[in-house]
Amino acid sequence: MKPSSLLKSVVRIALAVVIGATLVLVFFERRLIYYPAALGNITPKAYGLPFEEVFIEVEPGVRIHGWFIRADVQPSVATVLFSHGNAGNIGDRIDRVSTLRDLGVDFLLYDYRGFGKSTGDPDEEGTYRDGRAAYDYLVKTRSVDPARLILMGESLGCAISIPLAVERQAAGLVLEAPFASIAHMAAAVYPFLPLGPLVRTRYDNLAKISRLKMPLLVVQGTRDEVIPIAQGRLVFDAAPEPKRFLPVEGAHHNDVYEVGGEGYRRTLSEFIRRVVASPAVPVIETGKP
Repeated sequence: MKPSSLLKSVVRIALAVVIGATLVLVFFERRLIYYPAALGNITPKAYGLPFEEVFIEVEPGVRIHGWFIRADVQPSVATVLFSHGNAGNIGDRIDRVSTLRDLGVDFLLYDYRGFGKSTGDPDEEGTYRDGRAAYDYLVKTRSVDPARLILMGESLGCAISIPLAVERQAAGLVLEAPFASIAHMAAAVYPFLPLGPLVRTRYDNLAKISRLKMPLLVVQGTRDEVIPIAQGRLVFDAAPEPKRFLPVEGAHHNDVYEVGGEGYRRTLSEFIRRVVASPAVPVIETGKP
């Protein structure tokens, strides 16, 4: 075989591999984004946390499940609506809440459709509706004052919390390991595949964060192996003031609250107390540390 023919063959094979891999990833897009797990027998009771089991009707055929976990002291400082990441369920987040008991806040943990005990199948628009339903439950059913409500997202949950913060009222927004968009993530994970224009799921945090009208705290581990910290910086830089970025040195994607320890809890507590005390006024240090 002539060298030119060999080169053409190699190029054709490489193109076929790239096209094939791209089509496979696009076809299995949802399976690569959502990793739901059924909820076992664990509840906040195992951690000594007082809680109420909650079921929220979102739409016909979709009912999401959650836990309303009360602070040790009532009335609480604030209520945190916590939107979790793309894997597991709320049972995996009880430990996080137990480590934050000294903040004096109530938590609503909820599972998106298809996760835990929630019915339905997850998709982008559906998870947005789930977040809105959880918010409405707190404000309309439990009469939580939006001026004492903190929206908090973890990883994928950032993409649920950002549009909520843009559409609804709250005292402040906390984002832990936000990504710029699914297209950005696809480029980071598969840099040699042209996935960006092909993915149907957007979760475009970068495009939405500029419309934020409340104080923002962004937290991310410096060794995050899932979402590059550079993406968290992109989201932070695109957000309006007042805002603060807290890098947690040495933390990975799932252990920020553990590695951050007292400094993480103190920063979160100070942010919550300040924005709740004066939700309409810039109240936190701004810019990068």
